Amino acid sequence: MTESSYQITRQLDATGLTCPEPVMLLHKLMREVAAGDCVEVRATDPSTQRDIPKFCQFLNHALLHQEVVGDLFIFHLRKGG
Repeated sequence: MTESSYQITRQLDATGLTCPEPVMLLHKLMREVAAGDCVEVRATDPSTQRDIPKFCQFLNHALLHQEVVGDLFIFHLRKGG
């Protein structure tokens, strides 16, 4: 599966939330999904640009995509197994 050939199976809207809430909610969601599932996170807290990549690295999830659209930070992750 290449980076461009994945399907988002769950979404997390963390807009309006501040650190540490987005990562706490993401951690909860990642426990609910199956290994290999892809999750989209949308957040407005700039600290997620640092925290979510570190979260992925620490817990062996793949960060497939990261972009900034105005004040919105969008991440695509694949749960490690």
